[in-house]
Amino acid sequence: MSELQEARWSVISERGREAASLRYAEAARLMRELQGQKVYGTCVVSDEAAHRLNGSTPAAMNATPPLPKTIPKKRAVRRKK
Repeated sequence: MSELQEARWSVISERGREAASLRYAEAARLMRELQGQKVYGTCVVSDEAAHRLNGSTPAAMNATPPLPKTIPKKRAVRRKK
């Protein structure tokens, strides 16, 4: 059996470990999905390497809260002359 067919691959990103125990094709698909969502620093590594890099910290715990969809505009203050 090829190592690529074994469920021994993880996807990591700048946020931490996104997923573990995937087949390589599943990991590659998830990586492309995350890149489409503007998650940076994604790569596929072995589960062992992911554990060494990030410990057992899943990405969900490292994720920053989402930004609001709209950012309120500051009102310009007009000064009297």
